[in-house]
Amino acid sequence: MKKLISNDDIATLCLELSLLLHAGVSTGDALSLLAEEGDRKGMLKAMAEQVDSGETLSAALRDSKAFPLYVCGLVEVGERTGRTEEALAALSQYYEDRVRLNRRVRSALLYPAVMLALMLVVIGVLLVRVLPIFDDVYASLGGRLTGVAAGLLTLGQWLEGVIPMLYIMVAVLALLVLLFSVVGPLRRGVVSLWQKIHGDKGVSRKLNNAKLAQALAMGMASGLPVEEAVALSANLMEGGAKKRCESCQKRLENGEALGEALKKSGLLPVRQSRLLELGQRSGAGDASMEKIARDLSEEGEAALDAMVSRVEPALVLVCSVLVGLILLSVMLPLMHIMSAIG
Repeated sequence: MKKLISNDDIATLCLELSLLLHAGVSTGDALSLLAEEGDRKGMLKAMAEQVDSGETLSAALRDSKAFPLYVCGLVEVGERTGRTEEALAALSQYYEDRVRLNRRVRSALLYPAVMLALMLVVIGVLLVRVLPIFDDVYASLGGRLTGVAAGLLTLGQWLEGVIPMLYIMVAVLALLVLLFSVVGPLRRGVVSLWQKIHGDKGVSRKLNNAKLAQALAMGMASGLPVEEAVALSANLMEGGAKKRCESCQKRLENGEALGEALKKSGLLPVRQSRLLELGQRSGAGDASMEKIARDLSEEGEAALDAMVSRVEPALVLVCSVLVGLILLSVMLPLMHIMSAIG
């Protein structure tokens, strides 16, 4: 099985194809022009030859096995409705938004992770290196560490004994992180498992709502009725978000009104469901969906920023409390001893 190309590459390729088609270049010639440069000359050249032989662009995309099913399906819909250029432009915008959101998520998670690692290193140094020095000072004064300080000293001695094992664990963790960032199938599998375990709640639900709205807006902008847009959007989602799409699709197939199907399935928040329903009634469903996608994207990013803004001070507070507890547990008895000697 060929490796799927990245979201960034999909956005760039779709944008370039849409611009060339808008300029009046045929699909085969457009692919040939794009094949002259870039890292995927062989794939694009094969697609160009396939299109020149009479196949559709969607068939060439599907046969290359390098594109998600949603891309192939939406291009096929655009070809059926005579809106291939619009479909490619919508795909480009959608995957640009996905790339931007993914970068936002990674940057939001990186800083707290680095802070946590530094906090653990500081605490480890205090337990393994600093506390034994204070223990020697107490011994020279004829005393010994007691209470919390003694327990922390014991913990530090235990950590010093397992340091080789900790080094191995850190190396394994670093290797796993490297594999996660480099190997696409592994990354998608881990993300899918995480979504199944943690469900579709909190910040994850808001981000999923944004992705769903973007996918629906893309489909409707390409000429799809909302029912087909929901069906195609299910191919992009995982876990609870995918179940919401499937539930809404079944309700629509059973004849339920759009508003009721959206509300009961929880596909979109109630306010946005109402807005889409009104937009459909007024004949401006695609414009309404674009506004919903923008609003939910901003809401998801705001929720992510709010979560990070809570995590950072919480980590600083916990680190400060722990370090202060360690130092106070050692310094207070030492102060009593010094005052008694003086």
